[in-house]
Amino acid sequence: MRRTARWAIACWAMAACSASAALLPSRTQVDRWLAPLGANDRFDARKGIDWGVMPGPFYTPELSFGVGVALVGLYRPTGTGAQTQNSTLALSGYAGLRGAFGLTFRNDTFLADDHWRLFVDGALSHTPTWDWGAGFRAGENNHNKQQYTARTIALRPDLFWRVTRHGWLGAGAAYASRHASQRHNRQRGSLTRERDGLAVQDVGVSLSLRRDTRDWIANPQRGGLLALRYTRFMPPIGSDTRYTRLDGRFVRYHALDDSNVLAWEINGVFTQGEVPWSSQPSLGNDRHLRGYYDGRYRDRNTLSSQLEWRRRLAWRHGVVAWVGGGTMAAHPQGLNGSRWLPSVGAGYRFAFKPRMNVRLDYGIGKASSGFYFQVGEAF
Repeated sequence: MRRTARWAIACWAMAACSASAALLPSRTQVDRWLAPLGANDRFDARKGIDWGVMPGPFYTPELSFGVGVALVGLYRPTGTGAQTQNSTLALSGYAGLRGAFGLTFRNDTFLADDHWRLFVDGALSHTPTWDWGAGFRAGENNHNKQQYTARTIALRPDLFWRVTRHGWLGAGAAYASRHASQRHNRQRGSLTRERDGLAVQDVGVSLSLRRDTRDWIANPQRGGLLALRYTRFMPPIGSDTRYTRLDGRFVRYHALDDSNVLAWEINGVFTQGEVPWSSQPSLGNDRHLRGYYDGRYRDRNTLSSQLEWRRRLAWRHGVVAWVGGGTMAAHPQGLNGSRWLPSVGAGYRFAFKPRMNVRLDYGIGKASSGFYFQVGEAF
């Protein structure tokens, strides 16, 4: 009798699963629904810019719940052969329940059969956020944090010239305007405590050196990158203060097989001079140390690393998992003995253009976590 009951339950469960599977749309149906959005696995150079759009929800420590839209265009400049990787234009717009909204964009253009590269990053945002101050002790003290609204405009173009097979020399500029308004908790201090004022403008020029062996910049599976960028901010060209910033990055990608990739990154930012409070590098954002409130842990120098496993599944699907850590200090020599913040997490990937993914990541940090909806890989 018991055996008969078990068989009946098993048959009922299998029937329920079969019925559920029958109700789910097939891959062909999903491809058909996504076709009007341009989300296909083919690139059509005849369109000029082959666009694809993908909406999605998100939750981050800074923005709370919200909705984002990712718009990605693939194109090939005139005179560039098919052997050169596609140029990309990625735009992400978002709006959060706390009143945050913004637009970010990234344009990677490969010119003259990849003898020249033009990379442009930009952002426009209006974000209710918090200021903790600089250092670990300030970041962990919630009693002294102050709420304000950050209005930011940022633009960074970089032009690279191939000097060897894998070597690149670059020159660029950096512009950022940040304004803090609608302050709260003023009795606990002022955002002007670092004498920079509530409005800060950074204008700088930069030089870059790169060794780049990545097989595909938008979604690498093999090779690596060693990059150094030195930026000098000066009042004669429009900056409010005078300081320097050195960005260093080392990345390696190892394809274990056709479906699995290990990616490893070390990222460091080092500043000297009159660094405004709003321009100090921070630990925690949608690319480095995912899971932390962006701007909570910041200082004049930061160092972070992460190891990520990426697995491509059937059809358009993929998954990732990572572990990482980061530290910071007022002086570079202080990074040796500083504390480290951990970061672990996992994510889902959906391929909607050739070698171009939409990612949904969930990162966990020390007493904080967050979801991230973005275009392209974190690194």
